[in-house]
Amino acid sequence: MSQKIYEKLEFLYPNNTNELYEKLMKLIEQYKISDKDIDLTEKDVILITYGDSIKKDGEKPLHTLHKFLNDHVKGIINTVHILPFFPYSSDDGFSVIDYKKVNPELGDWKDIEKLSKDYNLMFDAVINHISKKSEWFQEYLKGNPKYKDYFIEQEPVEELKYVTRPRALPLLHVYETKDGKKHIWTTFSEDQIDLNYKSTDLFLEIVEILLFYAKKGAKLIRLDAIGYLWKEVGTSCIHLEQTHKMIQLFRDILDLTAKDVILITETNVPHKENISYFGDGYNEAQMVYNFSLPPLVLHSFLSKNAHYISHWADTLETPSDKTTFFNFLASHDGIGLMPAKGILKDEEIDYLVEHTLKNKGLVSYKSNPDGSKSPYELNINYFDALYEENEDIELNIRKFVSAYAIASSMKGVPGIYIHSLLGSRNYYEGVKITGMNRTINREKLNYNQLEKEINDPNSLRYKIFNAMKNMLKIRTTHKVFNPKAKQKVLFLDDRIFSFIREFEDEKVLVLTNVSNEEINLELKNNFSENPIDLLSNKNIEIENNKLKIKLKPYETLWIK
Repeated sequence: MSQKIYEKLEFLYPNNTNELYEKLMKLIEQYKISDKDIDLTEKDVILITYGDSIKKDGEKPLHTLHKFLNDHVKGIINTVHILPFFPYSSDDGFSVIDYKKVNPELGDWKDIEKLSKDYNLMFDAVINHISKKSEWFQEYLKGNPKYKDYFIEQEPVEELKYVTRPRALPLLHVYETKDGKKHIWTTFSEDQIDLNYKSTDLFLEIVEILLFYAKKGAKLIRLDAIGYLWKEVGTSCIHLEQTHKMIQLFRDILDLTAKDVILITETNVPHKENISYFGDGYNEAQMVYNFSLPPLVLHSFLSKNAHYISHWADTLETPSDKTTFFNFLASHDGIGLMPAKGILKDEEIDYLVEHTLKNKGLVSYKSNPDGSKSPYELNINYFDALYEENEDIELNIRKFVSAYAIASSMKGVPGIYIHSLLGSRNYYEGVKITGMNRTINREKLNYNQLEKEINDPNSLRYKIFNAMKNMLKIRTTHKVFNPKAKQKVLFLDDRIFSFIREFEDEKVLVLTNVSNEEINLELKNNFSENPIDLLSNKNIEIENNKLKIKLKPYETLWIK
């Protein structure tokens, strides 16, 4: 008997633990995928992309994506997060109609399996909710007893005011069922129906889906919006103990069936709550999104001051060497502001909002318990978020690449959004078409046009794409960027974000000038050999046993 699994089932489902345990173990027996442990290294770099971010006429997008990756980034990027590639009804894939099918407009399972032979893949488990067009919900509406408990019927009551709202939309929506009108729980939208994890049948169905993903080649499973999974009226319904226990249970199950699969939690919340999903370092998610990083990096370059990010980074810890951060700046979503709460002052967050609007970005809002609304997310391409009109384009490019050099050198695994890698800009036309703020950073690129631009030395795409590739290539060849490497933040100057990474016999000093001024530094030489900047391959001058460093505006140095 697996005591760990039994105890968690007993906590979550005290009324029928024995029966559920037997059913679960029978399910587990059907899936023996791998008993090999996973070991993340400096070679792990994750590209975030939709299955159809790059399109070519007459070709399935998953095939086009595979070809593009093999032609341009193989050996530099080893992992691909393909955002939900299932049939869907809204939210660009995050309202899944069928968890076990590939959207035929993208390709099929053969395309996914081919990709999995060349790259590690991250799949989305969008398991907080499902599309109202799904068979599950449609059968529920028809009164099929199998699906009776898959969803949460909830009458409007006063206690629901405590529920954390990530959107400025109603928590409950009314649907016509065989038994009349019902209020159903919908955390995100009228089309995204929350699942009821108090149902043991639903729980077993979800476990089987996770194991199916592992069998189909997922090496990382991203638990989307997972903080909202368990609902208890009268509570905030976020980060509940039951939710943590459920993730720990998923981890126990994968450890028995697919030990080489990493669970990564997506919880766009303040830092302390976010890192709680590491558990004790061995029993919950192996990786969490470093959600505070995007707004803090943005703030540092716009304010020309690294004070906040330095003090925050100085507190960063993981509970074990089995856990690490997913360091990203941009994604298919916007730049979350909640993770900056408690780190940046309110006026600093307001400044980011103002700058975003000035740069023709958009802002999404959430509802608060008192009925007011507050900014939740900046919807803007990350290059445009950092962009400043009074600086020339080359300076803006250097700033952007330095921002990613921070994300790539900090403790963790870097996640690069495809539109950051390819130097995209705000996609205003898309917002007009969909009416969704987030479309501003979700453009679908024409393969032939993209090839032309990334081969034109004068284009923005060429300059950013090649600078990013060069930086990532250097990262993957130095073991000091292993997620297990030590990290110590230095406080040299408020205009510089700096830290030392150290692993085995290698040490690197990372310096990023977040200001538009040239900075001259003299630092004690703690290097045993001639120090060299890995990014430029230039030697660092030594005088009187001191490093003489000249940092250009927005320049990053990785001094080995």
